[in-house]
Amino acid sequence: MPSLKDIKTQINSVGSTKKITSAMKMVAASKLRRSQEKAEAARPYSSRLEEMLSSLASSAASGEGIIKLLTGTDNDQNYIVVPVSADRGLCGGFNSSINRETFKLVKSLEGNGKKVQLMPVGKKSRDFFNRVMKDQIIESFVDLNVSSTGYASALNISNKLQELYFEGKFDKCILVFNKFKSAISQEVTQQQLIPLDVSNSEKEEEKENSSNAIYDYEPDEETILQDLLPKNVSIQIFKVLLESDAGEQGARMAAMDNATRNAGEMIDSLTLKYNRTRQAFITKELIEIISGAESI
Repeated sequence: MPSLKDIKTQINSVGSTKKITSAMKMVAASKLRRSQEKAEAARPYSSRLEEMLSSLASSAASGEGIIKLLTGTDNDQNYIVVPVSADRGLCGGFNSSINRETFKLVKSLEGNGKKVQLMPVGKKSRDFFNRVMKDQIIESFVDLNVSSTGYASALNISNKLQELYFEGKFDKCILVFNKFKSAISQEVTQQQLIPLDVSNSEKEEEKENSSNAIYDYEPDEETILQDLLPKNVSIQIFKVLLESDAGEQGARMAAMDNATRNAGEMIDSLTLKYNRTRQAFITKELIEIISGAESI
């Protein structure tokens, strides 16, 4: 039977942990509001830009120069997968879900005879794939802190990806990230970044035809594409980083809330155990006193 001192030490230790998790929950909740606002504000701009570029896809006659970001390389043998995770833990299954989905995607592509390279974003993905697929990591980005650095973080990743793409290092780039749904829900999402996924362009064209809308582009479609395609890569990455940041804060808030409640339940259980042990010691001492008095 543990001593009263040992149980009291456990209660104090769990109480200290409860204070920490409660503080972390409050910090995550305050960060979540700002991150959520940024993520939701970026969605309309990034989605509309992607739709507009998709609608211009038919104007690209050849995949030369910058236009290759739209038309592709006419090959799909070499892939680069970019898992976007957090730099810190204590956020439930947020990071493990990204690593698990990325691992499945890589194995699926390799099963189809594709060559896959990795560019992890965030320490948790970098550390995980350093253990299981170290030879396939071509570059990694950590400590981005998008809430502070803003668009510059996305620009660094975009520049590196475009540099590798135009050097012929890969044919397709896929992002794997947690899309923010609510404070307690994130959806693991795959998005083809390069070349631009134009699968929704037909739906967009049908919408435009149904409304009889005719658009004139100035100076011309090709010049617009030359200017906007590189920017679109950066903007899509920026949107993904904001989504991931909001999802991380939501997941951490929920995880710390669960941890705080579990710590409270453990303190109640230990307090009950402490009282029962103390009562048992008192009863034992009384029995010894009574037994000694009767023997005299």
